[in-house]
Amino acid sequence: MPDHRPTQRVAILGGGLTGLAAAHRLCELSAEQQTGLEVTLFEAGSRLGGLVGTVERDGYLIDTGADSFITNKPGALQLCQRLGLSDRLQATEARYRGALVLSRGKPQPVPEGFQLLSPTAMWPILRSPILSPWGKLRMGWEYFLPAQTSKVDESLASFVRRRFGAEALDRLVQPLVGGIYTSDPEQLSLAATMPRFLEMEREHGSLIRAAYATKPTATDDRTSSGARYGLFAGLRGGMQDLVAALVAAVSPRVALHLGIRIQALEPGPAGKGYTITQTDGAQSVFDQVIVTLPPSRAAEIVGILAAPLQQAMQLIESASSAIVVTGHDLRQVADPLKAFGLVIPHRERRQILAVSFSSRKFPNRAPEGKVLLRTFVGGALQPELCDLDDDAIVRLVRDELHGTLGVSGEPEFSMVVRYPQAMPQYTLGHLERVAEIERLVACHSGLEIAGNAYHGVGVPDAIHTGEQAAERVWSRVRTSEA
Repeated sequence: MPDHRPTQRVAILGGGLTGLAAAHRLCELSAEQQTGLEVTLFEAGSRLGGLVGTVERDGYLIDTGADSFITNKPGALQLCQRLGLSDRLQATEARYRGALVLSRGKPQPVPEGFQLLSPTAMWPILRSPILSPWGKLRMGWEYFLPAQTSKVDESLASFVRRRFGAEALDRLVQPLVGGIYTSDPEQLSLAATMPRFLEMEREHGSLIRAAYATKPTATDDRTSSGARYGLFAGLRGGMQDLVAALVAAVSPRVALHLGIRIQALEPGPAGKGYTITQTDGAQSVFDQVIVTLPPSRAAEIVGILAAPLQQAMQLIESASSAIVVTGHDLRQVADPLKAFGLVIPHRERRQILAVSFSSRKFPNRAPEGKVLLRTFVGGALQPELCDLDDDAIVRLVRDELHGTLGVSGEPEFSMVVRYPQAMPQYTLGHLERVAEIERLVACHSGLEIAGNAYHGVGVPDAIHTGEQAAERVWSRVRTSEA
């Protein structure tokens, strides 16, 4: 007999990586179970992919957002494999793995084996000019310090000062972590961002002891500095390869609506499902909804549905940043650029956060004899710089590149990419705030939230949270059919 059960209608709000990953996972599950599902994705912008995208200009291949992803979190790697992108995956350039940090006005290599908070080898630190003799002694003393037993949420700054001293925080950790989270270390929750370091302290009493107690593996990449760069991968055509593959995979089965801004999300007719109202007044009803919008936008649309949820979402703060992309002739750059990038300690009083040497990470990003630089401006510690117009930001970056890397002359091109209020801030109490948001969301059957504001800011995290939301939606679809 034919199945006359109505097809479930699912809406996804937001067409960034999280929304696309959720749509793709729903398509996969629906195809596997041969069950009908009507999925509609709404995106306010004119393109899909959100913070991820790639453009070509004058022979340069430019990632306008994330340019790579870490592979020891499986979300992005597995998705690429399922999309048939395995032959497009690109390892980072081994000869340049590592990072520079500005120290007293000069770029210096981050000591080999120093990975964000934890040294895996002390001799490179002892040889480095970045720390003073006292700073090195204080850092080594961490081996003998007892573990803290308090369960109070501790900031990154407090943890590092307690374990390694203020100099290690100011000259090494703050710029390295700032390049990832664009945050104030005094407010950044360690439990919400890098809980493995708390676990290392609890299990071994010392991060140095923990590093030496753990046997390295083939994927550990302990000899690189800064982040574990050997664990990162990109795509030969830039991160747009992933966006394009996702769009191609979902387009036959998902209705994609671009340029549609949502005004409100409220209970559906007779309290069943949800009514979505667009800013032009058009309305549509869905059985389930996945919200992948930034918390500030999500809070705007859920007010009618649940004021407490709106209030909880408003507590998650975000910071703005801008990326200035420039192309240069290598002969105009005094520094040899033997690294993937330069991070800038706040104590250096510069007006940039970091510079990524994109064409050192991946060989096909710039023409022969040229270099592609991506300079980051703004963040939680310098928010006022994002208010400058494009010309002023370009001039600022030109002056900073000259002062830090010895870049002379005019760049071959300049491009400013702005991300207003796009970087969620995992400040103290973040885990508790997220738990409360999830508790309130659970009170509304068929409603899901996902995105990088909750459980990780990286590409794999954004994908994973979207796929998890899709799987919860699918579980309810199967339950309704039983």
